[in-house]
Amino acid sequence: MKIHTSLALPAIALATSVLTSAFAADTVIGLITKTDSNPFFVKMKEGAEAAAKKAGVKLISAAGKQDGDTASQISALENMAAAGAKTILITSTGDAIIPTVKKVQAQGVQVIALDSPFEGADALFATDNFKAGVLIGQYAKAALGGKKPVIATLDLFPGHPVGAQRHNGFLKGFGLKSLVASSNQLATPAEVVCSADSFGDSAKGQTGMENCLQKNANINVVYTINEPAAAGAYKALKAAGKEKDVVIVSVDGGCEGVKNVGAGVIAATSQQYPLKMAALGVAAGVQYAKDGKRQTGYTDTGVTLIAAKAIKGVESKDVKTGTELCWGNK
Repeated sequence: MKIHTSLALPAIALATSVLTSAFAADTVIGLITKTDSNPFFVKMKEGAEAAAKKAGVKLISAAGKQDGDTASQISALENMAAAGAKTILITSTGDAIIPTVKKVQAQGVQVIALDSPFEGADALFATDNFKAGVLIGQYAKAALGGKKPVIATLDLFPGHPVGAQRHNGFLKGFGLKSLVASSNQLATPAEVVCSADSFGDSAKGQTGMENCLQKNANINVVYTINEPAAAGAYKALKAAGKEKDVVIVSVDGGCEGVKNVGAGVIAATSQQYPLKMAALGVAAGVQYAKDGKRQTGYTDTGVTLIAAKAIKGVESKDVKTGTELCWGNK
């Protein structure tokens, strides 16, 4: 895996102390994302680059080839530790990374989870993904207007905590049988007539939706792990002439995703803030380089329901607000 030095981007606000030139020259922070193509992780990288430039430290970054590519993340952890990174920020793509995380931590490296929790991380900066699911579940139920739910879920892939938390939170919000927030398994109540693993990818989301429609043409609610998967689902529904008969809900709240809410592609989405995750992660890396004290615990970086149409009893923000806030852009 190629690791490259960050590019200079406009700075974002970050509460860190003024650093000396000597200190800055010695501080290396690593960022490992799941992919370098998903817009969410592209934005997270931009945030980390801007925060590192603001603090005057060096950022090195790497990404997996796709969600689930733990081999590339393991190589990146080892390479970054060898390159002198004392803090590595990582959006974990699977628990196979854990032994290597422990290895680099024993070498004095602070490892912070962004977005995706995993056992053994020093700290976690992330959305409350179960809550994000609950919010869109509540909205989907209200939007269905009392009709019997016939649900398809376009999930991430088996066993990943983010995928499980969003899926199970959605079912909880909808008022269906679900599992607790700590479970990495997917609840499967009878109302869910089809599920597919989308890996957060638009093309896989489209294929998954096509397969679900072949299985049950009466689907009227579609939960998606993220907005690229939602866009793929919409393509499949539109091709089948069913796009106006189905409520699609999702999670991310990126600028393109919010645009799709406004266009009627997605009914509602839970907006998260990757720029904030990245900025907090870099700040924690700077602090660790200064005092040697590892960041600990979980920091909730926030979630907001964005919907084109407000529904009584479900708190949400409109598309204008979602556009202004998309991923902490402003």
